[in-house]
Amino acid sequence: MDVEGFIERWTAREGGAERANYQMFLSELCDVLGVPRPELAGGDTARNDYAFERAVRLRAGDGGTAPRRIDLYRRGHFILEAKQSRFPGAKNAPRQVSAAQLSRLAAEPEQLGRRAAAKGWDVMMQNARRQAEGYVFLLDPEHVAPPFLITCDVGHALEVFADFSGTGRAYVPFPDRQGFRIFLEDLRDPAVRTRLAAIWTDPGSLDPARHAARVTREIAARLAAVSKALEADHAPEEVAHFLMRCIFTMFAEGVDLLPKGKFTKLLAECAESPGVFAPLLSDLWAKMDAPREQDRFFSGFQQHLRLFNGNLFSNATAFPLAREEIGELLAAARKDWTEVDPAIFGTLLEQALDKAERRRLGAHYTPRVYVQRLVEATVMQPLRADWQAALMRAETAHQGGDEKAAVGHVRAFHRTLCATRVLDPACGTGNFLYVALELMKTLEGEVLETLARLGEAENMGLDRETVDPHQFLGLELNPRAAAIAELVVWIGYLQQHYRTRTGHPSEPILRAFKNINFGRGEGYDAVLTWDGYPLPTIVEIDGRPVETYPKARRPDWPDAEFIVGNPPFIAGSDLRGEYGHGYASAVWAAYPNVPGGADFVMCWWDRSAVQLAGPILKRFGFVTTNKIAQGFSRKVVAHHLGLKRPIRIAWAIDDHPWYRGKGGVAQVRIAMTVGDRKTTAGRLLRIKQEKLTSDEQIAVEYVEEDGIINADLTIGADITKSKALLANRGCSHGGVKLH
Repeated sequence: MDVEGFIERWTAREGGAERANYQMFLSELCDVLGVPRPELAGGDTARNDYAFERAVRLRAGDGGTAPRRIDLYRRGHFILEAKQSRFPGAKNAPRQVSAAQLSRLAAEPEQLGRRAAAKGWDVMMQNARRQAEGYVFLLDPEHVAPPFLITCDVGHALEVFADFSGTGRAYVPFPDRQGFRIFLEDLRDPAVRTRLAAIWTDPGSLDPARHAARVTREIAARLAAVSKALEADHAPEEVAHFLMRCIFTMFAEGVDLLPKGKFTKLLAECAESPGVFAPLLSDLWAKMDAPREQDRFFSGFQQHLRLFNGNLFSNATAFPLAREEIGELLAAARKDWTEVDPAIFGTLLEQALDKAERRRLGAHYTPRVYVQRLVEATVMQPLRADWQAALMRAETAHQGGDEKAAVGHVRAFHRTLCATRVLDPACGTGNFLYVALELMKTLEGEVLETLARLGEAENMGLDRETVDPHQFLGLELNPRAAAIAELVVWIGYLQQHYRTRTGHPSEPILRAFKNINFGRGEGYDAVLTWDGYPLPTIVEIDGRPVETYPKARRPDWPDAEFIVGNPPFIAGSDLRGEYGHGYASAVWAAYPNVPGGADFVMCWWDRSAVQLAGPILKRFGFVTTNKIAQGFSRKVVAHHLGLKRPIRIAWAIDDHPWYRGKGGVAQVRIAMTVGDRKTTAGRLLRIKQEKLTSDEQIAVEYVEEDGIINADLTIGADITKSKALLANRGCSHGGVKLH
């Protein structure tokens, strides 16, 4: 069956397609996509890896023992739930938006979700998604969470959601808010059919992180060559700021904040005449920073520019470059900057700007999926729970005909989301902040899509209220890393803006939110401050100069609802050697709950656990050494678990690879822990298997166990049945010993 025949067959049925025909509908869809049809289901459920009506059983305590059935399941690929098309007048039919709402939408011809709003609010599709998400955790323990969920309105549309983290807890519209809903007429587009076929045959190929990592490494290598050439004549900090301006200019062109292709063309012309490079670039940056519109006409582009500001281009000077280095910038500018992954870009940029690290550029960095795993557990799980509660209230109001109340519930959650702050008190180059921003912007996209389905135009005040960089706060001792973090957060914000909203952000494009190190230009010690900071006081003892730290105390941290990050990995026994006896003694005095032998990271852990007693912080999550369950570090956790108002370990992984070394060996092994004040049982993830991916990173598969996690990071229930699955934790993969 060709695509035209398929569309005609399923849209011409009188009264719409019945759910009873979903197996025929999906089988014929497989034919159109050129993928195999589902296999015949057998009596042995364990063998039904690609079948209709795949049985799963409820967990003990969930009520009932009768199996549930997934409409269509393909192991390691997707779970699909089908619902019947509903038309006006039918039970559970989508409520149509009012004429007034449609007229508001008509004023925005490019409004995202407008098509969906015209179709109305479909409660059954909302329920189908929730049902599919629930099935993920009813799969057999040896089945990993599939990367895709699909909901199907038979004869009408498909909606696609993806989660490449491996946890099954982070499904979001795929590939973005614009394209996740596929109507039957959209199947005429070969790109749409190719994307759907890949979900059936090679879902991993659709993981955007794979392509983004390669593009990001290639760009970093180009920048390293330019940095090396400039270091002979310029200070490292000046080189770093020059390259960061170049980077943002390339990105701005990539998203049309600067006229498409004009900066790349300028670089090509400068490669032919290198002498004009510095004056042209200096003039361009001055125009981007000019407050008055009449002063922002750039002759090189023959047009006025937008106002960027935000201090990045203040008093900006461009350095002269030779033809070869301009060529490196030109090659970087020609990359797809919308595909750059800021979650690893900051790390690679820091390596490119560091002589010692440059030779190992890209040799190791933290895969963004590792960062996402902790951000999901710390920040997104509570936010998504709040969103589901708001959505249920909105659905109830909508079905009762109270449109105003439905919109009010959604808008109230959006206001809360836009006021939620995330702090990384050891932010480095901003990887954790970026991932938190990306996931919160993606959630905002779902909120905006819901408002669109309710008939609300996106410009109804939402241009003034959005998730933006002022919510993502960082503290960092290295001033260069802190500057990179600010750049990473802004690039990430703009990337997500264009994936979830229409049009450009309001001007100025960049704003001085002072979200990293309180806006200070120098580094910030998140663990310790003292009278005379940042310089110690030198006193003479027994004829020797000794560094002292008068009135040492804990420094200020900005208020935030969530704290997440990856503080320095320094063993307690090494603290004196790293920072000196005086500093180490001052730290131990300022942190009485942290014994001298505990790892340095436990100072961050202890400070956050203490702040949970206050009214603002809701959760914190840290990467620590895997010694957190041992010795002195364990005592810090045990102290806070044993208080009169104890904290809870809400989620943990006790032993996890952090980056790949030679031969695929995980040279660093860490733990992740999340703390909050709730009383329900925490969750423990244990690694079932580790394997190398095509880009030579370490991918992991998990077993999740429910129970009470104690100070040893062991579980209080249901651990016996998973021991067989955990027996291969030290397995080999592809002949490479992993650990």
